[in-house]
Amino acid sequence: MLHPAHPLVITYKWARRITITVVGFSVLCLGVAMIVLPGPAFIVIPAGLGILAIEFAWAKRWLVQVKERSTGLVQRLRKRNGRP
Repeated sequence: MLHPAHPLVITYKWARRITITVVGFSVLCLGVAMIVLPGPAFIVIPAGLGILAIEFAWAKRWLVQVKERSTGLVQRLRKRNGRP
């Protein structure tokens, strides 16, 4: 087992963080582009935030806000259409 201060361990942590950041922002940007382009933006944007939430607290807070707002929206639409 490698010591936590070993250069390979530090390199792995940075590589993991950079990979999560690049993939997360790529998916998030793709979702934002899908707002004007055809595609499921309202599925891809939370997916990008979910990926970023693995490493970043701000993304986790945004993801919680998106979940709360979408739940409220779904409940209002169901109430309007007469569904329980």
